[in-house]
Amino acid sequence: MAGSQLKIVVVGAGLIGRTHIALVQSHAQLAAIVDPSPAAQALAGELHVPFFGALEDCLEVVHPDGVIVASPNTLHLEHGAVCLEAEIPVLVEKPLADTADAARRLVELSEATGVPLLVGHHRRHSEVIKAAKSVIESGRLGRLVAANALFWLHKPADYFQAAWRRQAGAGPSYINLIHDVDLLQHLCGPVRSVKAVESSAVRGFDVEDTAAAVLTFASGALGTVSICDTVSAPWSWEMTSGENPVYPKCDQSCYLLAGTGGSLSLPDLTVWSHAGEQSWWSPMDRERIEVEARDPVEAQLLHFLDVIAKESAPLVSARDGLRNIAVVDALKAAAGRDDAVTVETG
Repeated sequence: MAGSQLKIVVVGAGLIGRTHIALVQSHAQLAAIVDPSPAAQALAGELHVPFFGALEDCLEVVHPDGVIVASPNTLHLEHGAVCLEAEIPVLVEKPLADTADAARRLVELSEATGVPLLVGHHRRHSEVIKAAKSVIESGRLGRLVAANALFWLHKPADYFQAAWRRQAGAGPSYINLIHDVDLLQHLCGPVRSVKAVESSAVRGFDVEDTAAAVLTFASGALGTVSICDTVSAPWSWEMTSGENPVYPKCDQSCYLLAGTGGSLSLPDLTVWSHAGEQSWWSPMDRERIEVEARDPVEAQLLHFLDVIAKESAPLVSARDGLRNIAVVDALKAAAGRDDAVTVETG
């Protein structure tokens, strides 16, 4: 079945949901919008597509080939389970669920039913990440030893008008850092242990606005991560990659990967290595790798259509999503422990 003939239901008409809706209209058939809000109902009216307040009600009437779940994090388990039990392939936006236990239930249900479940870590579909993975696997960096990732930007006040973004299960760790965790595990291997601290000192919400963490990878490499959504800064994938036109692109990097033979900055795809002897006295060479720009969210949708048509296996599987949420859960748990060592100055 051609992708343009596939019928897709989108659950959730928020920021990312509306992006999915527009892309589905371009590449498939938008079968319905599911969202209890009046704004979503108005959007469905404008687009002349069926509207439902609940997914169960939708599936009694509409028989889609696939469903995209872009509802709040706390509803991912409920909505994903409804699709899997109805034997409908589903793309669940990141995070897969709001806790690792909930994510594990979706993994087990997908594996028991044999119904594909993809996780919306769309950056894995980025041409930049494909090129970075190729550089690492080529051995140019030698053995990976250290990694650093930044998510620093400023979310405006109206972003938090949706109450769920101020409540437990949201916050930049679950909404944003989970993307960085996915890429770090994809590029550096699985995370074995974590240490973390967090703060909500600026906004005072029930969720953090700032956090910092140290990751130990199974390979022995160490990583540092710093996130903050209340600062004026350009160092985040959103602001540096140029992959989403709603964010002003800044000519900066937000990831650094360091190896015994060279280093790589992302998303500018610059490889650094010594021109001669490996020594801090030796000059450094730099090579900028060029790739063709492509919208990774669009690429993800096209991949989902291929999975529905049984022409491809999920690039980001349910188990990938579980591994990512397990790391973030561990980071949140570590941040809740009072095991800091006080600095004594005498």
